[in-house]
Amino acid sequence: MKFIETHAHIYSKKFSEDAEEVVKRSFEAGIDKIFMPNIDLESIEVMLALEQKFPGVCYPMLGLHPCDVDKDFEKTLFEMEKWWDKHSFYGVGETGIDLHWDKTHLEEQKASLKVHVKWAKEKQLPLILHTRASLNETLELLRPLNDENLTGIFHCFSGTVEQAKEIIDLGFYLGIGGTLTYKNSGVGAVLEELGPEHLVLETDSPFLAPVPFRGKRNSPEYIPYIAEKMAEITGTSISEVSAITNRNALKVFKLLSDEL
Repeated sequence: MKFIETHAHIYSKKFSEDAEEVVKRSFEAGIDKIFMPNIDLESIEVMLALEQKFPGVCYPMLGLHPCDVDKDFEKTLFEMEKWWDKHSFYGVGETGIDLHWDKTHLEEQKASLKVHVKWAKEKQLPLILHTRASLNETLELLRPLNDENLTGIFHCFSGTVEQAKEIIDLGFYLGIGGTLTYKNSGVGAVLEELGPEHLVLETDSPFLAPVPFRGKRNSPEYIPYIAEKMAEITGTSISEVSAITNRNALKVFKLLSDEL
């Protein structure tokens, strides 16, 4: 059975000693594709090296993580934008708003997100959104900017049923990861009502490992544990979860016509 990992930072320093082994183990575990959201300028070349090593398995994206947005973010985005002419990418992000750690640069985060929305529309690529403690703020920003040229993934979804329905109505998918396996996370209750039709699988490696690996370094090879829990909660089989989430991932990353 095959799965698609839609969000893994396997170029992170936490994988510096064994990234290639992690990719190989993940592939053996049935992870057919790994999409890698970028976070800053420094990580781009490391990420692209993994794509070169594992073509057709590792897929790079380009963006500035909201936690890396500061008063000089415009200079960073100016330099990052040059990469669009140097290489092919499969998504815009990880971008968004993060109000969990620090609200100092909220306005800069909003301005950065607007630039990423512009890129996503121009490049016809999915927008990968980070919305920690900021779902309402992100939705408020997206509403007037949304049109038929914008789609993407609300990564690590942790909102309400109402928020999920609005995200789906905007043409986006919900990224579901290890938090689904946590007690009292609230994600399961949302999926019980919505079902798997608008979901994609992710790990956010090296963060948020699912049970029974919680507290350890996360890895794309743990996707089947998340899929199993998703099947249990939504009353479907794991093969159905695989088929639905794979199709959604291929559709959002513009690969569906090439694969199915």
